[in-house]
Amino acid sequence: MTIIYNSPLPDVEIPDISITTQFLQRADELADDIAISDAQSSSFTFAELKSAIHRLAGGLQAHGLRPGDVVGIMSPNVPEYAVIFHGVAVAGAAVTTINPTYGAEEVRFQLLDAGATMLFTTSAFLDVARAAAEGTGVKEIAVIGQAPNARSLDSLYGDPIEQVVVDFDQHVVVLPYSSGTTGLPKGVMLTHRNLVANNAQLKQVLNYDDNEAALAVLPFFHIYGMQVLMNSLISQGVRVVTMPRFDMVAVLEVLQSEKITRFFAVPPIVLGLAKAPIVDQYDLSSLRQIFCGAAPLGAEIADACAARVGCEVIQGYGMTELSPVSHCTPPGDYHAGTSGVTVSNTEIRIVDSETGQDQNVGSPGELWIRGPQVMKGYLNNASATAETIDADRWLHTGDVAVVDEFNHVSIVDRIKELIKYKGFQVPPAELEALLVTHPQIADAAVIGVADDEAGELPKAFLVAAGETLPTLIELQEFLSAHVARYKLVREIEFISAIPKSPSGKILRRDLRAASA
Repeated sequence: MTIIYNSPLPDVEIPDISITTQFLQRADELADDIAISDAQSSSFTFAELKSAIHRLAGGLQAHGLRPGDVVGIMSPNVPEYAVIFHGVAVAGAAVTTINPTYGAEEVRFQLLDAGATMLFTTSAFLDVARAAAEGTGVKEIAVIGQAPNARSLDSLYGDPIEQVVVDFDQHVVVLPYSSGTTGLPKGVMLTHRNLVANNAQLKQVLNYDDNEAALAVLPFFHIYGMQVLMNSLISQGVRVVTMPRFDMVAVLEVLQSEKITRFFAVPPIVLGLAKAPIVDQYDLSSLRQIFCGAAPLGAEIADACAARVGCEVIQGYGMTELSPVSHCTPPGDYHAGTSGVTVSNTEIRIVDSETGQDQNVGSPGELWIRGPQVMKGYLNNASATAETIDADRWLHTGDVAVVDEFNHVSIVDRIKELIKYKGFQVPPAELEALLVTHPQIADAAVIGVADDEAGELPKAFLVAAGETLPTLIELQEFLSAHVARYKLVREIEFISAIPKSPSGKILRRDLRAASA
């Protein structure tokens, strides 16, 4: 029997508009207020932000950008990120957001797969951008700010244009990359409707008063930062203060000096706020709420942080493929350790992965989700799309969840292979493919092992190719030439053979049991 759990929240109307129209819906009302700044020198009022977006769209169109084209952004969080993202959207093209800490190989893979023809970056990452663009369709690289022998973002502004006509229901506006439940990173096709719907859903559970300020240290290239911070906050009139990277002291200083009311975090940051002695040196009384996502947060840590800082710490759940939020904690409905309730316009099922049977309240099973925020599919990968979204449009998350009697959902386990290191995705398949190219490695398997600070650590089980064994440091140096630092294996163990099924699939459950 099919058991569908509907959202306990009333449905919301999803307007038939572009993501940029929604993003700027309060721009005229708040014209002279600061919309986004970097806590140093760069800032845009709502009026300036609106003008810059439409002028960049016009400039990009005059420069030859057309609907269906793809533009890469490889940048840390800066105010101009929002201008580029929405300028591209208004011009009818799509953005693919790229982690600026990636190496050239990782960036090149994404540029090629997404079919990008233009790339925005900053001077600090220009060399990597140029190396990555070789052999791709990227015809031009533009820099936020100034750099020798490089076109600047400022030079691309032109006469403003209105939104280029596209089908908001079908037109892909952003292509973030995710490993999904298995395999290598894939382009997640998100439409205007996906993003607009999820922001409308978020508005019902994350309510803001006038004159609020939020700190955006979580990266905009990640769907959490892109949607929950950049797009949702500004659409609701919240002042956003960007930071290019996380540093505890710098974050505490900005929380205090900017009188931040909302702080969006991942579990390692919440752990630091709960335990780091330096926190006591700062006045964090302006904080009204800390929202934690990207990985499960233990109830004890959440409560310890709340008591230390003096505001509530709530959780949400989502995936890149869900634009990203499917669960969040409504005001006044906090339950320690849960990810909140299913957001409006959304249904879920809890399905036993072995039997295919739907589960009752209190029984664990794979979380399936259906709603308007579910992605269009994976770019150029129909088979991966079919594995993730079934014929009835249920997205199979690969996460094991439980629904309680209060309609709250808790994530209790994972079926999917993906490792979450400090909230970042680490695909085991990517590391395994690299490790087996090392001359001293015959076979490899990578799993995540629990860690209080990081959430999970990538651990490699290795089969030696000979008598000489590489050290962890040697393997990290080898991997560093190909992947971002957060993807490096943190533990290794040599074994005689990797356990596999008759079809050759790695039996990760056996490896996890051996590591327990």
